[in-house]
Amino acid sequence: MSKGTVYLVGAGPGDPKLITVRGLEALKRSDVVVYDRLAGPHLLQHAKPNAERIYVGKLPDRHTMKQEDINQLLVDLALQGKTVTRLKGGDPTVFGRVGEEAELLRKNGITYEIIPGITSAIAVPAYAGIPVTHRELASSFSVITGHESPDKLDHSIYWDKVTNATGTLVFLMGVAKIGYISEQLMKHGRPSSTPVALVQWGTRAEQRTVTGTLGDIEAKVKAANLQPPAVIIVGDVVLQRDKLAWVEKKPLFGQRILVTRARSQASELVARIDDLGGEAYEFPVIETKLPESEGAEDQIKQALSGAEDYDWVMLTSVNGVDYFFRWLDRFGVDVRRFHRAKFAAVGPKTAEALASRGIRADLLPERFRAEGLLDSLEEHLLPGQTALLPRGDLAREILPKELQAKGVRTVEIDVYDTILSVPDDVWLPEMLARGEIHVVTFTSSSTVLNLLEALRRLGVKNPQEALANCEIACIGPVTAKTAEENGLKGTIFPEHYTIEGLVEALVARRR
Repeated sequence: MSKGTVYLVGAGPGDPKLITVRGLEALKRSDVVVYDRLAGPHLLQHAKPNAERIYVGKLPDRHTMKQEDINQLLVDLALQGKTVTRLKGGDPTVFGRVGEEAELLRKNGITYEIIPGITSAIAVPAYAGIPVTHRELASSFSVITGHESPDKLDHSIYWDKVTNATGTLVFLMGVAKIGYISEQLMKHGRPSSTPVALVQWGTRAEQRTVTGTLGDIEAKVKAANLQPPAVIIVGDVVLQRDKLAWVEKKPLFGQRILVTRARSQASELVARIDDLGGEAYEFPVIETKLPESEGAEDQIKQALSGAEDYDWVMLTSVNGVDYFFRWLDRFGVDVRRFHRAKFAAVGPKTAEALASRGIRADLLPERFRAEGLLDSLEEHLLPGQTALLPRGDLAREILPKELQAKGVRTVEIDVYDTILSVPDDVWLPEMLARGEIHVVTFTSSSTVLNLLEALRRLGVKNPQEALANCEIACIGPVTAKTAEENGLKGTIFPEHYTIEGLVEALVARRR
């Protein structure tokens, strides 16, 4: 058996979008991902669906895996012929012990690659509005470990040289030692008035910053109950924060927002949340696929064969458009055969999906749901007309029922099925329990029902209770009704039933 390859990847400081392109490529191609808590659970969503995930950090029932055991684990996995990504927080060469891992791999003749990451030493201060260098304030900076006990710190750090060696000093993992660090810096020549900042969980939704001076920072940290992990920045560059703080000013800063819609459709919502300073946490609980029920294909084929007979083609979702055209392609049906029909679309995104295929919607209601379409159709429908409704298997019955009541012959075809998806995510239940999910977004009734079921399958006995402290954002009244019927009270409602409307509502409730 040939040996596998090990990628020693820097995951960046916490924000999943700060991983490098090369690191993401390695993650996506690996058979096994070995990670710890600082690597962040978001990134695991980019691993192959069947990739093995091995957590080597601390759990309630065991301590952190020893470094020697991690080194051997990487060797053993590679000897099994597997491609392995060792995902490490920040940069693997900055206090990441990558040298020990690489050395054992080399001794065993295993190919490895060290993929640098953005170190928290520069990224975390930047997210707090603190550049580690500044032309007028600091032309150099030092990165120093603060994790060791005081006696080890004295042994590994030459305080008399380090204290004034560079304009800016950055200590990693030193929150518990902030008093001792401050004391040593003042003892060796730094004024007690020297500005200091501690940034906890920088680049993440929990980011919190405490500023002070060497003389008072210990008291301020204790008063704020600031806990690890945090980065300590010492020097005049800290004063730039008052001018340059940027991420805290974004309207969704500090908010971790659960996105439950299908991954293929989530990109717009995720991008808008991220742009506005929030942290989108993807947990797609629905998937769409071609229907597999007996006779479904024959029914669709028969319905499309009469393309010339339709007066209307009514599409109620982007998925409906996508799958409608998939079936046209499968059966070789030219869309021009629908030359008699007018196309109606529910919602601007559905209309855009049609337009991308060269068809302009003849009718687009002001209210983006079935009732709105019925209101807009009122003056256009005539008894005896025929309408084709390509929809999903879970579509509401109000549209075909009302059309038939008006004398319109209705042909319904389920062009896709909506199924439950349960992401392999052991972290979400824990995050809910710790109050680390602030808002849950629902874009359809199926996302409500499927999230509750997905949480049950992940071991959450009472999903409603787990979600009780989250704000619930529903894209429209139908979704909100489903949420309420299932024990979830919506608190955020958009004026327009679109993704953009939902984002606007998320922002508005923070003002």
